[in-house]
Amino acid sequence: MTASNSARPGKIVCVGRNYVEHAKELGNDMPERPLLFLKPPSAVIAPGAPIELPGASQQVEFEGEIGIVIGKTLRRAGEDEARAAIRGIVALNDVTARDLQKTDGQWTRAKGFDTFLPIGPEAPAPGDLDALTVVTRVNGVERQRGSAREMAFRIPTILSYVSHVMTLEPGDLIATGTPAGVGPLAPGDDVEIEVVGLSSVRNPVVAGPPA
Repeated sequence: MTASNSARPGKIVCVGRNYVEHAKELGNDMPERPLLFLKPPSAVIAPGAPIELPGASQQVEFEGEIGIVIGKTLRRAGEDEARAAIRGIVALNDVTARDLQKTDGQWTRAKGFDTFLPIGPEAPAPGDLDALTVVTRVNGVERQRGSAREMAFRIPTILSYVSHVMTLEPGDLIATGTPAGVGPLAPGDDVEIEVVGLSSVRNPVVAGPPA
């Protein structure tokens, strides 16, 4: 999966606050059901492409996540059907302008800037989804580590839930939430997200255009 138009997901559905410790570090309560939001396909960039820090934000942060690529159309699917529809796994960085997220109240601007979704190469899904682990490193230092088994809502549950809201189509991407340890990015940083043993995405960070 690259930043080219042909490779962009048709839609990108994200899950917020899916790890208890991450919700705590931001002072948020855990949701009673998956908390969904969307990122635009125009935010997608490939490994090695720069993440641009927009002048509108003073607090852009990394969020390493396990991404699920859909391989079959899902509509009002049960968990077993949803599990069988997974095409692959990607590492992704749900880059977020945290200050704008807080002030706006809704998350479209904070999550939607160009370059705010680096995505790694797709790998086949393992038999045990709970064994998936995501790690974030900034300048070579580990900053996040989380297992899918620590999620409040497991991956098949998320896919089934989303499919009862909107039809999922082949190539769509589901971002399953970030573990604790999020933090700021600055020009000159190098940030890497790895789904251990499967996919990784590494990008430099640069100053973007002024507001």
